[in-house]
Amino acid sequence: MKWTFKTTLLALTVGTMGLVGCSDPETTAATGTDTEAATSTSTSDMPVQGVTDTEIILGGANDLSGPFAGFGNPAVAAANMYFDEVNAAGGVNGRKIRYIVEDHSYQVPKAVQSANKLVSRDKVFAMLMSLGTPHNLASFPIMDRANVPSIMPLTFARAMQEEGDFNRRYTAGSTYYDSIKLGMEYLIAENKVSNLCVMYIPSDYGEETNEAAKDISDNNPNVTLVQSSSHRPDETDFAGAMAKLKDAKCELIALSLTIRGAITAVGTANAMGWSDVKFIAPVTGFHPAVAAAPGGASEGLYSVSYYNDLALRANEPETKAWVEKFEKATGEEVSAGAILGYLAAKVTVDGLTAAGPDLNADTFNKGLETVSFVDGVTGSTVAITPESHVAINDIYLSQVQNGQWKTVTQLK
Repeated sequence: MKWTFKTTLLALTVGTMGLVGCSDPETTAATGTDTEAATSTSTSDMPVQGVTDTEIILGGANDLSGPFAGFGNPAVAAANMYFDEVNAAGGVNGRKIRYIVEDHSYQVPKAVQSANKLVSRDKVFAMLMSLGTPHNLASFPIMDRANVPSIMPLTFARAMQEEGDFNRRYTAGSTYYDSIKLGMEYLIAENKVSNLCVMYIPSDYGEETNEAAKDISDNNPNVTLVQSSSHRPDETDFAGAMAKLKDAKCELIALSLTIRGAITAVGTANAMGWSDVKFIAPVTGFHPAVAAAPGGASEGLYSVSYYNDLALRANEPETKAWVEKFEKATGEEVSAGAILGYLAAKVTVDGLTAAGPDLNADTFNKGLETVSFVDGVTGSTVAITPESHVAINDIYLSQVQNGQWKTVTQLK
């Protein structure tokens, strides 16, 4: 079983978040090629979009060729791998799953175009793992008009849980804001931090990290947010910014940057000999490639996450088998995108199964609200209820130690 991430360095040069995986050409429209829509019939009196007696059509608008293709591709590949296994075993309540994915290249206009095609022409039953916050928000009105739910989009922005009909919104994990806030509060208490700082990209997760730091400062009289600095996604020279942060006597710096940016920022501080500062990244930073950064550039970095690093579970039979299966199927090492793709597919199948043969948006909603399991691959506890549509409520804090993520504590 391979745990090296040699192919990731190329992806990091364009600021991607994971390894570029392979997608199934029969189920993934990587070039935006149209797919014939199935006639919507069901076992109920009224036709249900995307559901026939033999098939369930799911859709997704993902980044398969843009800056986050390294995250989107392995997520789609892992989901398809799971669906293939389910279909080979007879499907869900006698229906096979077909997953149609459109490539929006991380462009909002293309995401809207993709949503229009998937909902109006392909007649998908649900949208699964669509990537990007503004991309999803722009697509929600199209989906809502057709009663198409959003299942575990690849973004953890608060808007994914708060915008639109609660019964049509399901997310993978806690928000960027909630998870990074818990991580910062833990390190502040453990290390008696007084001076808090933030380096962030002005995006959904960057803004939520900065807001969490502001709220900590406003509500803790012993902590001051002494400096927040905004950075471009493609920024790679942090020497000047790091010098200013050092002059400001920062004790804890939250890094909501790209993967490469986070590695470079920590490496810059280490090169300066600045050893009495701690760094923490949001869930987007919890990636094996970060821990394995050349020359130990990320050594000491903390990150919050929804699961423990799979390398720590390498001897668990279910984890080992899944990793080997994914690597054999795709030719790529496991990445964060692949893990989320697998979990999203598993949650979806469990929800469809619980919905029963009379499948529609309402029975699917009720089915999803009964999903509960401890996942054997990741060790994560998944539980969706009528009160909470967040699949994974676990939040961990890990640290890079000797080139590998080591769990420090479970925060939630």
